[in-house]
Formats: sequence, structure tokens, C-alpha cells
Amino acid sequence: MTTPHQRPRGARRSIAVPLGIAAVTALALLPQTTATAATPGADGPDLSYVVNVFPGKASSVSAARAIGRAGGTVVIAYDKIGVIVVHSKNPDFARTIRAVRGVESAGATRTAPLAAQSSDDVATQRTLTADEAEKAAAEAAPGQDPLEPLQWDLPAIKADQAHEKSLGSPKVTVGVLDSGVDDTHPDIAPNFDKNASANCLGGVPVQKDDAWRPVAGESDHGMHVAGTIAAAKNGVGVTGVAPGVKVASLKVAEPATGMYYTEAVVCGFMFAADHGVDVTNSSYYTDPWLFNCKTDADQKALVTAVTRATQYAEHKGVVNVAAAGNAKTDLAQDEIVDDSSPDDTTPVTRTIKTKDCFDIPSQLPGVVTVSATGAKGIKSSYSNWGKGVIDIAAPGGDSTAYQTPAPPATSGLILSTLPGGRYGYKAGTSMASPHVAGVAALIRSTHPHATAGQVKALLYAEADATPCTDPYDIDGDGKVDAVCTGSRNSNSFYGAGTADALAAVTK
Repeated sequence: MTTPHQRPRGARRSIAVPLGIAAVTALALLPQTTATAATPGADGPDLSYVVNVFPGKASSVSAARAIGRAGGTVVIAYDKIGVIVVHSKNPDFARTIRAVRGVESAGATRTAPLAAQSSDDVATQRTLTADEAEKAAAEAAPGQDPLEPLQWDLPAIKADQAHEKSLGSPKVTVGVLDSGVDDTHPDIAPNFDKNASANCLGGVPVQKDDAWRPVAGESDHGMHVAGTIAAAKNGVGVTGVAPGVKVASLKVAEPATGMYYTEAVVCGFMFAADHGVDVTNSSYYTDPWLFNCKTDADQKALVTAVTRATQYAEHKGVVNVAAAGNAKTDLAQDEIVDDSSPDDTTPVTRTIKTKDCFDIPSQLPGVVTVSATGAKGIKSSYSNWGKGVIDIAAPGGDSTAYQTPAPPATSGLILSTLPGGRYGYKAGTSMASPHVAGVAALIRSTHPHATAGQVKALLYAEADATPCTDPYDIDGDGKVDAVCTGSRNSNSFYGAGTADALAAVTK
């Protein structure tokens, strides 16, 4: 099973993080009697920060001057949401700039220096063999792509039936915030949207030289996600949930480490919103903190920055979809032990209170949070759950030992595209989320003038009611592995139910 990080994700959805901040008219350093600044030239590690100010003031001269006096250099200012990305070697930069009038919050986006990060990316996958591909092609029915018989996940959400009515509109684009997409792949090339694609590493969007692609040795995670959403129905390889829509690559994962830092994530949502993207998919949590606590000054700033970006995108009509995580954890419990953060230096063990601490972006207001199901239609063994946390469920795959698909499918994992024209299997809520993103794209195709809120309302209303699995003994050892609570249409395992692609294309 795989998402970039195999740990608990998220917290209670009821936490509200406001988009706006207290009105200010300018930035000006407070008197030194109020805040004593550290020496701006102090020689500490070069770190990245976000500084959150009133929208419309991020590009002001006074903001740049205040940041400079505190020992920082502006990298980019997202004026529409009041988020500034800054680099500084001053170890007291965040504390100093927080004392500046007009600064709502500020914090380091990482704990490792910019040039020295470590990776704990975990991926379990299997590449499709030539023999498997040949056998699948022999099983393909008229109208199916050659590998479609292995995709048990498509009929699980009625996508195969949906495709008889609609493949989705080429006017709809899904942005994949991830490790990059290989737009030369024969299943991706027909549907790729270059204009909406960019490399957002460091917080600054770059489009030249196909910067959105993964390079050799980088994670193929984003490529697998992209194929699930929109692999073309073209007589080649696999079929996506919405094979007629466009897909864009918003590269937000560091190439050497697989880390998804705040500045890149903010850039991804902002670029998507300003370049006509209709749906985004986020199958990650924002490093280095598994849970960001609003009681911590640094983490509060990260939450504010990403929240502003996701809400800006939603206000522009974007539906934001995210994975719930793979740690088989009840995210609705009051406290969770996090022993993995910060994940870019030395983790410490802390007990977090879910009312104060939560995953970004999946647990931010308005973001669609997705749990995973296996080939038998029940919660995947690894999938997180939680009443009031999970919005909807979709196929993410599971060990064949737990949930075996019906023939001709042979693996309980999800088959999709990999770089270099290849195909392979993965499992995780990372794979469930793009199924929902694809269904959301079909809804937007059917209802092109619907708002983001209306698309989400249809997504939930049209979901197939999925009652609690009770008892849930996924490994058959006689012990209950998780407890599902709630009604048929609203419960802790499946939220509103399992995503329904056929309903999405039926007016």
C-alpha cells in the first residue's frame, strides 16, 4: 500500500480556520521595546518560511522592508491571499517577523536546511508483466482498452457503465498535485493540459523545459494518480475514471526526498485556481508535520497559508480532493500519538489533540476527504476512518489475501500508468482519492456551470450508500480490527458512501 508517507492522517473536520485576518493598512516594525529582533545577519541554517499578512499587502514595499530587516529575503508573494514565501538564515526570523505590525502569523516550512533533507518515502508497487498484459488483452471485450479487464476498480464505481454515456468533457481539467506527470505516456498524452501544468518546488511556478515531469529516479506516485483519473480510452493500456477530461501536472514533491512542503503546496493550489483547473487531487500530507497544531506558532502559520490557498481555489470553482491516509487509525478519536514528526530531521513523540491539530490539506475546511475500499467493497485494511472526518469512499486496493477480485482481474491492487510508457499496481488512499477526483470531473462535465459546492453536494448525494462493515475482521483472525459507527448514508468508514461514476454522468 502506498501514499508518500505511511502514517495516520488528519483530524476532526469541525476545526475551522478562517481565510481572512485582522484588517491592517501597512506593515511596520514595532518599536524595539515591544519586540527585540535578533541580529538579521545571524548565521543559522538556510530555511524557508511563510509569512501571512492581510490579502493585498504581501507585495507591498513595507512588507519587503520588514522582512529584510528581520533577516529574510522574499522568494515570492501571493498577494491575493496574503502569503509570502521567504528564505532566511536568521534562526530568530519567525519570532522577529511575528512581532511586526500586520503580520498575522509566520513559521518555518521545514526543520531541515534547504540543501540537506532526508527521505522516508515508502512505496510498495508491482510493475505489470508482459505476460499479464497479453492475457488481459485476450480477455478484453469490444470497446475496452487492452488492460481494462484487470481494472476491477472501474466497475466498482460503475465507471464502465458511465463511459457508455460520457467519457467526460475535454473542457474540464484535473490538477494532480504530486511528484510530476510524464505527459509523453501514450495513455496521458492525449489528455494532457500543458497550460495548467507547472513545477511548484520552492513555491515559484515554472513551466519551461517541461518542468512538471518526473525525472529519472523520482517517485512515480503522481503518474499513477494521473492515470487513474484520466488515462485515455484510446485502445492502449488502461482506462481512467474520466478518460475524456484533461489532466495537469502540478509538481509539488521534492525530487530527492519526496517531501511536500507548504510553499510548494500553496503554489500548486494557486496555480491551479488561476489556470482554469476544475478539480485538484492531493494524495499526500504537507511535510514535515503529520499533524499541524494551531497551538504552535510555526505550525499555525503553515495551516493558515495552505487554508488560504485551498479556499482561494474553491472560491474560483475548484473542487479539492485529498486522501485520508493509510495508518488504519480512527481519526475521530480525541487524541492520537504522532511519533513521526518532523519527518525531515529527527522525529519526536507527541500526543496531539485532534481539536487543535490536523492534517493539511486533507482535513482543511471544504476539502473532500477520501477513504479506501478493496475489491470486495469494504474498507481497505490500511485505510484510516473516522465519523465526521471521512466524506466519501472509493477503490484504493488491498492485499489480495484480504480482498480478492473477481476474474479476470488478478490483483487486489490498483493498476494504472507509470513513467516511460509502463503500467503498474499500487494501493492506498492515494489511489482512492483520484477515483473521487475523476468522478468529480465527470460531474463538472455534466454540470459545467456548477459551483464547487454544488459539485461536492452532487458527489455526496449520488454516492452509493455503503453501510457499516460490522464486525470488521479484515484478516479473519476472529478479532475486530476496527469499529464502524453511523448510518447507511453517513458513517465512519465510508462517509456518504462509495463514489458513483454512472450517477455523475446522468442528469
